[in-house]
Amino acid sequence: MALRDRYRDLPPSMSGRSRHDKFLGLVDATISGAWRMAGSIRDVAEPREFDRTQTLRVADRQVVAHDQNVVALTLTAAAGGPLEPWRAGSHLDIHLPSGLLRQYSLCGDPAVTDAYRIAVRRIPDGGGGSIEVHDALPVGATVTTSGPRNAFPLTVPGYGSPARRFRFIAGGIGITPVLPMLNKAERLGVDWSMLYAGRSRDSLPFIDELARFGDRIEIRTDDEHGVPAAEDLLGECQDHTAVYACGPAPMLTAIRAQLAGRDDVELHFERFAAPPVLDGSEFDVIVASSGATVRVGADETLLSALRRAEVTTSYSCQQGFCGTCRTRVLEGEVDHRDALLTAPERDSGMMLVCMSRAAPGARLTLDL
Repeated sequence: MALRDRYRDLPPSMSGRSRHDKFLGLVDATISGAWRMAGSIRDVAEPREFDRTQTLRVADRQVVAHDQNVVALTLTAAAGGPLEPWRAGSHLDIHLPSGLLRQYSLCGDPAVTDAYRIAVRRIPDGGGGSIEVHDALPVGATVTTSGPRNAFPLTVPGYGSPARRFRFIAGGIGITPVLPMLNKAERLGVDWSMLYAGRSRDSLPFIDELARFGDRIEIRTDDEHGVPAAEDLLGECQDHTAVYACGPAPMLTAIRAQLAGRDDVELHFERFAAPPVLDGSEFDVIVASSGATVRVGADETLLSALRRAEVTTSYSCQQGFCGTCRTRVLEGEVDHRDALLTAPERDSGMMLVCMSRAAPGARLTLDL
């Protein structure tokens, strides 16, 4: 907006006068003339988009599960100084040295302004990101990030939520976004309880750190108690409870089914893996660069099918919110199942291969 337009948008004064004020009229004329003169002398450049990219240095590494398969990294600004603030539930998009982009929940204390903490479980048959973190990020190594993002925000009872208490549920590495939430609830004096589930005690990260909360946290492992049912995960779950859950897809599916119809309970959840494909049907995709045809199963994501066929494509979250797997469709109609792409992006032929599919009866040709 030009400076002169800002004066036209000024609200009227207490006496009801605005642009009829002679003094404001004089100011407007003066600024308008100066603006025209400046524009005739030089072109006014468009403001540059703010670049949030920051280099982080690994300042510390700690093994935080007794099975040695979860490592916590403390990250500080490579140039020193404070980091961008964050709130419980936030994650970092981490650009690894190999070029892979991965999302990791912040599991430290938001009150610490000069360091982030993330924790990563080694997944031998995954996409390679966790192995790189474990094996190729020693103290002193650097990564880049564009700062925290929050897709799993905590709304506190009495501070924006009508709920009266929290029920936290974490499965394995799903404890990472929940840890800062526990500390927040504790500091504010909100009533809360938690169930922490996993294969075995040795596989659970941060179990020693959580000991300070005592019996407010129930630990339930498959090797001791069997796989928990939804009733076990939710506990009593009284009216006016806000449930925050993070873990594997089957656990979240069971919780959602159990709470169906419970209008008196808030449910907030975050996945660490791709959601199950619902109402899918088989379809074919053609890889433009090779002409190869890949068959996508009815219960399989397009991304999974491409990886199975060893077709190289970028990806990260596998849940449709990071946009890393954005791919151009050269031919065919898309069944868009994400909430990220804008209408112009879809109209221009883009799709997210981690979530979206071919429309019924269609075949897609991808610019891969």
